[in-house]
Amino acid sequence: MKLILAAGLTALIAGSAAAEIRIAHVYGKTGALEAYAKQSHDGLMLGLEYATGGTMEIDGEKIVVIEKDTQLKPDLGKALLAEAYGDDEVQIAVGPVSSGVALAMLPMAEEYERVLIVEPAVADSITGENWNRFIFRTGRNSSQDAISNAVALGGEGVTIATLAQDYAFGRDGVAAFREALDGTGATLAHEEYVPTDTTDFTAAAERIFNAMKDIEGDKKLFIIWAGGGNPMGKINAMDPSRFGIEIATGGNILAALTAYKELPGMEGATYYYYEIPDNEVNDWLVEEHMSRFDSPPDFFTAGGMAAGIAVVEAIKKAGGAEDTEALISAMEGMEWQTPKGTMRFRAEDHQALQSMYHFRTEVQEGRDYGVPVLVRELGIDDMDIPVRN
Repeated sequence: MKLILAAGLTALIAGSAAAEIRIAHVYGKTGALEAYAKQSHDGLMLGLEYATGGTMEIDGEKIVVIEKDTQLKPDLGKALLAEAYGDDEVQIAVGPVSSGVALAMLPMAEEYERVLIVEPAVADSITGENWNRFIFRTGRNSSQDAISNAVALGGEGVTIATLAQDYAFGRDGVAAFREALDGTGATLAHEEYVPTDTTDFTAAAERIFNAMKDIEGDKKLFIIWAGGGNPMGKINAMDPSRFGIEIATGGNILAALTAYKELPGMEGATYYYYEIPDNEVNDWLVEEHMSRFDSPPDFFTAGGMAAGIAVVEAIKKAGGAEDTEALISAMEGMEWQTPKGTMRFRAEDHQALQSMYHFRTEVQEGRDYGVPVLVRELGIDDMDIPVRN
């Protein structure tokens, strides 16, 4: 009798374990990009909730999310992803925040033959030269940023300089932007790269001013930046307008938009601003986020939600999470609804094709930041995003 009871208990425990869908969120929970990370995680959990109708279950199997903090360290991120796939037996992982950490993590997905959904790391090389077939990305890539901003800023007789951080995000971003400017009539005259933790931009700005001051026509300084330092505000305080230079940049989180208030009329392209998309998923996100956090959803909240919904839709379509090949087949070409509208995983590189938004900054009463107001939505078919792998 004891043997029978023991066997029954073992089977019950095994059955409970099998009824779990284990997902790892491997991301920079602490460190310089902590604000991005919190948004990404909040969005992921909201996405899982939305896509499961609040049950946090798929076909009766409970979703368990395991969090791991990369601390923005590439080697640690790589080790934690291996731990998640190996020791924690997760079927799918999501993350990280940093492009440098993401590039270190990619080989682990291939080694363990498990899916990694990259969100929100941006560098083109993630779904480009360093890509493998187990990698999918819901976040936008550098080319999507670059092409949308080239559309917003380019034009005949326009001369542009760039300022970016000296690592994968900045380098890939400028390379893609340079390529995207071809055919717009604009010229890229100078590229400036500085360390990621730069807070004094005096020397970099002077090099840019010297390179641009004698050029005729419209002149813009396009800033590609992640994290603190406030290069836009600090360089604007140096009065680039005395050289005829206008500052331009892409979208950013709400906290960073305070610097945009100093630049009404500035144009660029953004990944997300909560008042721009008009769809049911975004309506739900805005309402729930305001109710739970007493604030609107931000840049990376929308991205995290897109990833969470993608996880659920992929598992449903594949008939479960255990078979990686079935998941890959389900996800290649998959379309799903997100706070940004429709996204589609391109079969060739598993990059999520998605809308971007050309905006113009407005100063509005009651807002302590520059509001990115929609000029034009750039849909999936409006941007020719290169396949780089």
